[in-house]
Amino acid sequence: MTDQIVVAAAPASMTEPELLVPQEPRDRRKLRAVLRWTAAVLVFAAAGTGTAFGIASQERTDVPGLSTLSDGRWDYPKLTKPALPPGAPLPFVQENPGEIHYADLEQLLLPAPAGSRPDATLAGERSRVPVDRYLKEYAEDSRESLREHLKEGGLRHVVARGWSMPDGTSARIFLLRFHTSAIAGHYFTEQLGGAPDTLLRPADVEEMSSYDEKYMHDAKVASTERYVYDEAAPRGPVHVRHAYVTAGDTIALVVVSRKGTVPLVPFHQTVILQNQLLG
Repeated sequence: MTDQIVVAAAPASMTEPELLVPQEPRDRRKLRAVLRWTAAVLVFAAAGTGTAFGIASQERTDVPGLSTLSDGRWDYPKLTKPALPPGAPLPFVQENPGEIHYADLEQLLLPAPAGSRPDATLAGERSRVPVDRYLKEYAEDSRESLREHLKEGGLRHVVARGWSMPDGTSARIFLLRFHTSAIAGHYFTEQLGGAPDTLLRPADVEEMSSYDEKYMHDAKVASTERYVYDEAAPRGPVHVRHAYVTAGDTIALVVVSRKGTVPLVPFHQTVILQNQLLG
């Protein structure tokens, strides 16, 4: 909107000399002063607007004093997908009907965030762990059925990585690789579920887990599926959140636990990043 300077009409009783001498010079001086101040204000406003736009248009990590960690996110290293063997196709292309990940499975594990302490029970060669270590993530009464299915169901191997954070939160990630996506899907459907309430209890879950209603379900990765759960009340002393990612021949289990309450943001962050590595 254009600024307008409104000049009041002169009273009818005012004589002509009163209009010309000496009011007009004073009005001109006032007008020039007003214009100078207006120009100065516009310059500062423009400068301020430019600065605000510059900050708004930058990544938060590019601006000194601002951090992406203020909402509780963990400080993960920059992620890069591993190189494929020469001539190997990507998992979700027409030339790969089995949807096989030909990259080294260890390289598809999410790296631990800064400030974490590694889980010594998951320090196998090339991150490989025995099936029994994976099964310890479930309640004891469920392990035998899972073991039998994995023994007969085309499991190739399991890799894992885990860590604990200074606030007492623990995270474990397991990647199970099968011979084909069909075999992996059968194991997930028959044993792990996908229903809103899962009766297959992770270790330390008192009753059962339900779909995590707070999860950002629009954060999808093509050709993969995520199933995210939160422990339902009443809970015991340890709170457990867990998630599954199905991605072709590979199934990921992400478990985050803590005495008291598991922080929501880093759990969701961990699930999304692991999903991206498998997508």
